[in-house]
Amino acid sequence: QVQLVESGGDLVRPGGSLRLACAASGIMFSAYVVHWDRQAPGKEREWVGYITSDGSTYYTESVKGRFTISRDNAKNTVYLQMDALRFEDTAVYYCRCTRGGAVFWGQGTQVTVSS
Repeated sequence: QVQLVESGGDLVRPGGSLRLACAASGIMFSAYVVHWDRQAPGKEREWVGYITSDGSTYYTESVKGRFTISRDNAKNTVYLQMDALRFEDTAVYYCRCTRGGAVFWGQGTQVTVSS
């Protein structure tokens, strides 16, 4: 059974940092592209960025230079390091693994940026 579990969400002040983790089980994790998406209250889910199986990363424009995705295949975990957080980064963050036509989602973790 495939399971993706996000963790690390919290309440943080503007300008602060958080590191989210996405731990996978039940799949050959290293072969998957892992995406981070987010959904803010009242808004559509949006793509944040992804990391390929060989470690290449891509980000949406609004997070470039502030967010960093990395992976530790030995731990079956992908991380989303978020720095210089802004109010508009408040959202539920989801990880998503894709390989060919297969897609698996986590349940999400809440990030709230507030003073």
